[in-house]
Amino acid sequence: MRYHPTLGFTYMPSARLRVQVASGGYLVRTNAAGFRSEREFVPGRDPDRFRVLLFGDSQAAGDGLANPLRFSDRLEALCPGLEVYNHGVSGTGTDQHLLTYREHGSVDHDLVLVVVYAENIRRNARRIVRSRDLSGEEVFRAKPWFEVGPDGLELRGVPVPRDAWTETTLPDELRPHVLTFGEEYSALRNPSARPAVLLRRIIPAGPVRRAARTVIGALRDFDPLPQYRSPHDPEWLLMRAILTAWIAESRTPVVVALLPHETALAGMSDPSDCQARFAELAHGTGATVVDLLPDLLDRPADERRELWAAEFGHLSQAGHEAVALALAPVLSRLIG
Repeated sequence: MRYHPTLGFTYMPSARLRVQVASGGYLVRTNAAGFRSEREFVPGRDPDRFRVLLFGDSQAAGDGLANPLRFSDRLEALCPGLEVYNHGVSGTGTDQHLLTYREHGSVDHDLVLVVVYAENIRRNARRIVRSRDLSGEEVFRAKPWFEVGPDGLELRGVPVPRDAWTETTLPDELRPHVLTFGEEYSALRNPSARPAVLLRRIIPAGPVRRAARTVIGALRDFDPLPQYRSPHDPEWLLMRAILTAWIAESRTPVVVALLPHETALAGMSDPSDCQARFAELAHGTGATVVDLLPDLLDRPADERRELWAAEFGHLSQAGHEAVALALAPVLSRLIG
């Protein structure tokens, strides 16, 4: 990654590297603009191609997979004449995606595709991201953020501070604004939560534990993202304001694709509040909102389990293929 004064960070440009993981590794390539892509992003387009600008976090960027296996690249194979410029960046929120569009959306295009992983609602409300540097040391990096003011969205925190903080140097006033990835699972990780303790201690890893986790989550009424419960929740109002502003700014149609939280896909949590909020967004803006969950759930149980790669905490190769198959009919209709 490299520092960016407005976005916070992007990928290193023109990079080729192999990312080592427990199961082996995967190849990553970025273009000169600093996004994972097998091609350069150019201003003009072929009039015979329908160009989509895609924005999202690591689910769209394809953590755990080589570029050609991601749903953005698979969409091109499924929809003749489609060209997708994938601007996904790991660790980012919908606020940063809007800023990325503002910086890179001037190229010729026919459609904007915003992929919102349900968990992004938490990232928009935070100012600091807990991560690790190249040495593996835990650090805290600043990010830009929006606030909803009398005149709409107001950008804060730009230029983004370049230097990261450590646990000892992070100012106390910033600690309430820290985002830790995976903190929505804290209820299941709480040592005082006896069902979670039993799950870790007596049930072996693998399919049995996954099944038990589903049951325990249901019994404890596990809700990883309570921010979606009310249409008046401040964090939802911020998410809605970001997407509404984006839809209004775009000179082309906008499609919002809602990617469910892993727990909804696994049957551990009820996604209906999240789905209701995005249905309200569609009704209020007239934009096309594609809820991907029904298509992902409309598969045999053994196939659904393969849609998520636990090693990476992201969509698996099968998951990317399933998302591409769900989006392909929508984009094909728009291509005409």
